Amino acid sequence: MASGQPQQINVTDLELPQLSEVKRQLDEELSHLTNSFAQLKQAQAKFKACIENVQEVKTENKNKSILVPLTNSLYVPGKLSDPGHVIIDVGTGYYVKKSRLQAIAHYQKKVDFVRGNLETLQATIEKKQDNMNYLLQVMQSKVAQGKAGSSS
Repeated sequence: MASGQPQQINVTDLELPQLSEVKRQLDEELSHLTNSFAQLKQAQAKFKACIENVQEVKTENKNKSILVPLTNSLYVPGKLSDPGHVIIDVGTGYYVKKSRLQAIAHYQKKVDFVRGNLETLQATIEKKQDNMNYLLQVMQSKVAQGKAGSSS
């Protein structure tokens, strides 16, 4: 039958080699999900740093020399001509001039969006870990049954 629904199989009905394959797949999924989680945490930290940087811009610093970041490790000297506005990166190489409050709101939306994704991803990771724990219990009981069967 080629229906679009995935078939559910009881893992207790599987043999040890099949259980090992399921474990390998779960390990790969967990590894991918935890890497994604770490990357999202980094993105969230960068957006929070952007908020802090925008908040540090003060009107009394007008026409003062500053270092302007071009990349994470490259800064060039510049002068702050309009402390009421900043230019923000909105993605894919596009930059937009916004007021400081608008920029903070923009980055706060990004932080909130990433937080929602992190919460969803955390729940998924926890479910996968529960599945892994159950699978390991089944594998241990199968091994114990095999040892008991061979010793009698």
